[in-house]
Amino acid sequence: MVDLVVNFDTLHQLYRAYMPFIKPAGLFIATSEAHYLGQELTIGYRLPGATTAHEFSGVVVWINPIGASGGRPAGIGIKILTDADTHKHHIETLLSRELASGDLTCTM
Repeated sequence: MVDLVVNFDTLHQLYRAYMPFIKPAGLFIATSEAHYLGQELTIGYRLPGATTAHEFSGVVVWINPIGASGGRPAGIGIKILTDADTHKHHIETLLSRELASGDLTCTM
């Protein structure tokens, strides 16, 4: 059962959600639902331009509350636990040019 589903329609959305400082990989999911640190979830997501969805199990390691500073959206950062290297490879391949950007993300 998938707990949350997110579609990244653009590379910019994916860039803002990617959490490279989470090892081995992490994604920010915008949500106003209540979650807690350490909560295990199954996430479904679709990358920009993809026709198929991906899925992973992860754990909540970051929380942006409603009204977070810097205008950041409410949501959670998920550390990818299942097949993390594959998910990281797919994401970083798409973001190869954006990873050096100084643009703000949803978390930092």
